[in-house]
Amino acid sequence: MDAAKEARRGSDKTREKAAPPVPASNAPAFSRDEDLHAYREMLLIRRFEEKAGQLYGMGLIGGFCHLYIGQEAVVIGVQMASTDGDQVITGYRDHGHMLACGMEPKGVMAELTGRRGGYSRGKGGSMHMFSREKNFYGGHGIVGAQVSLGTGIGFANKYREDGAVSLTYMGDGAANQGQVYESFNMAQLWKLPVVYVIENNRYAMGTSVSRASAQTDFSKRGVSFGIPGEQVDGMDVRAVREAARRAIGHARDGEGPYILEMQTYRYRGHSMSDPAKYRTKDEVARMREESDPIEQVRKRLLGPHGVPEDEIKAVDAKVRGVVNEAAEFATSDPEPDPSELWTDILLG
Repeated sequence: MDAAKEARRGSDKTREKAAPPVPASNAPAFSRDEDLHAYREMLLIRRFEEKAGQLYGMGLIGGFCHLYIGQEAVVIGVQMASTDGDQVITGYRDHGHMLACGMEPKGVMAELTGRRGGYSRGKGGSMHMFSREKNFYGGHGIVGAQVSLGTGIGFANKYREDGAVSLTYMGDGAANQGQVYESFNMAQLWKLPVVYVIENNRYAMGTSVSRASAQTDFSKRGVSFGIPGEQVDGMDVRAVREAARRAIGHARDGEGPYILEMQTYRYRGHSMSDPAKYRTKDEVARMREESDPIEQVRKRLLGPHGVPEDEIKAVDAKVRGVVNEAAEFATSDPEPDPSELWTDILLG
């Protein structure tokens, strides 16, 4: 093959353009208060993750750190459709899910910096935080492992007849793991109350879905088990909440599991160590300009809802204050005492 053609082919493989999100053609309108709530909650995640990225760059956060910037509408829309008692479990891109569940920013940030005030007392880091109080059952570092655990939570819900639904998140990369399909089979066989939320951010760890997945419509991944699914514009919080309502209602009514493919996009690399050279800067800029979930809500607040710009700025200032306070706590809180190494150990 001609050398120039080979070079072009290699460039195309590493920089395949991601498909645009599904348009929100039937997204229901939000009230002024609903949009304000969504704006505030998504902005908290955005500012928190931006600050976490800064602290990581300063060497104050070690280990792995996977940011959720760009995907905020997914978890906030789903949480707006859930009720108290529903559980959340996800993978390692998990800070947004913790905040959406109501976990304290101080505790989350302190865990990132390895301080005793963190949710795992500074021993878990980015991927290993839990809160029984908030029904958050962890971020999990093993790709796809949380899916079988989330299915188990659904089994417990059905056994106890408590009416709760397990909201089990995974990425497009995890959707190709074997344990995911074992879980799908059992969940449908036993009609477990589980909603599988596939956050399709196009690139998994850095490979376009078109190169890694034979079936790129992830909403159809449950077809062979009889599990219904749908694709959702994961950049529009209104579309997310509406789809989540249907899915959660289906599961809570005893109809079994449901799959939601959230077509979303992350602005940063897979993790803080990823330069993201597999996509162009123009692609990222286009997604930010055309589909940013927070900017969509901001425009509605300033436009149809008639919210004064000063009120929007006040929300932003308050959120920044909360995040700055969390960062201050996370960098001044003492490190765990060495004796903490001997706690939370299970002897077989």
